Amino acid sequence: MLEQEGPNLPFPYSSQVRGKLRELRTQQGKDKLRIFYFGDARRVFVLLHGIVKRSAQLPEEDIRVAEARMEQHGRRQEGKKK
Repeated sequence: MLEQEGPNLPFPYSSQVRGKLRELRTQQGKDKLRIFYFGDARRVFVLLHGIVKRSAQLPEEDIRVAEARMEQHGRRQEGKKK
């Protein structure tokens, strides 16, 4: 669905987490599965981190992991431009 709908993938399939960071939302049985992702400057979707969500809010630690990976991706892309 992300490939078909692109950045306009609507809720409940996707939602914004913070800044450019978004989450893909799905469920397997009673487990709520979340995959953090973003669209980079080349309009490519980069999957950063996946979790089984066990509480009402997304764990801040997992958000920070995804944000750190997003920053690493940005630095790698900048290095390729030089």
